[in-house]
Amino acid sequence: MRKLTAMLLLGAALIGWQPAARADGLNIVFTHHSSASNTFWQAVKKGFDDACAKVEATCNMVFTQTEGSIEQQVANMRAALAAKPDALLTSIVDDHAFDDVIKEARDAGVLVIAVNVDDTEGAKGNARQAFVGQGFKPAGYSLAKAISEGFPKDGPIKVLVGISAPGQNWSETRGAGVMQFLEEYKAAHKDRDVSWERIDSGTDLAITSDRVGAYLNAHPDTTAYFDTGFWCAGVARVLADRGVAPGKVLLGGFDLVPEVLQQMQKGYVQALVDQQPYMQGFMPVMEAYLNKKIGLAPSDIDTGQGIVRPKEADSIMALSAQGMR
Repeated sequence: MRKLTAMLLLGAALIGWQPAARADGLNIVFTHHSSASNTFWQAVKKGFDDACAKVEATCNMVFTQTEGSIEQQVANMRAALAAKPDALLTSIVDDHAFDDVIKEARDAGVLVIAVNVDDTEGAKGNARQAFVGQGFKPAGYSLAKAISEGFPKDGPIKVLVGISAPGQNWSETRGAGVMQFLEEYKAAHKDRDVSWERIDSGTDLAITSDRVGAYLNAHPDTTAYFDTGFWCAGVARVLADRGVAPGKVLLGGFDLVPEVLQQMQKGYVQALVDQQPYMQGFMPVMEAYLNKKIGLAPSDIDTGQGIVRPKEADSIMALSAQGMR
C-alpha cells in the first residue's frame, strides 16, 4: 500500500505540469557503482536528467572510474556531501561499506534514497530513507522460471549461473533467486538429473565471453546459462562464432540494453528481465522534489521484474536505443 500511495502522489504531482516546475535551490547528487561506459546506467542518467530538467533542480550524477568500485563510490559520496546537497541518491551494493557515510549524510539533514541496489536488510541495515529499484531475488526466480520453459523434456539439465560481481548485493541476490528456482525445479522433477554451478562471470562483455566460453568448452552439455546482468550478450557472441545454433544453450539475463536485445533478435537470448532504468533515474528526483516542496517523506518504489521475450525485442529496441528502456 505504501508503494502504491507513493506512485499515486507522484502521478498527481505530475498532472498538469508545465515543462518546468521550479524547486528553488534543490540540489541533488547521484553517486553509484558503475562507470560511464555502462549502457544500463546511461538510461538511468537520462531519466535522472529529464526529471531534474522538469523541476529545474541542480543535479549531478557521479560515475566511478572503475566499473563496480566500492572505494571510488564512497570517495565520490564524501566529495559530494562536502558540497552540502539537499538529497543524495546512491546505490548500496555492499551491506557495510556505505553505512557510515550515509549516516553522516542523514545527520547533516540530507535526504538519502537508495536507487537500483539496496542493503539486503533494507531500512534495518542502513539509514537510507527509501529504495527505488527492483526486488532482486524475485527477479532472479522469475527469470529462471521463464527459461525453464525451454528445458528439454528428458535427459540431464546442467545450468551455469554467472555471478557478475561476487559479493555485491544485486548480483548475489539475483543469482540466489535463480538458484532457488532450480532447487524447487529439481525437487519437483526427482526423475531428472538437475545440477548447476556458479561462476565469477565478470562485468565486461569480453571477460564474460572468455570465462563462460572456457566453461562451455569443458562442459559442452550445458543446458542454460544465466547472467545476473546483460553480459550474456557476450556469451551469445561466443556461441555464434562457434557455429552453435540459437537455443542450443539457453541464455537469460537482465536489462534491455541494445547489445543484449540484438542477441535476442538473433535468437540466442530467450528471456530478459526489465527493471526500468529510466524510472530508477526519474522517480527519486520526484521524491526529492516532493520532500522539498511539501515535506512528503520518500517511499519505496518497486520498478518491476517484467519478463521480455524475443517476440517483443523489435518493439523495445527503438526505446532502448533512445535510452528509455
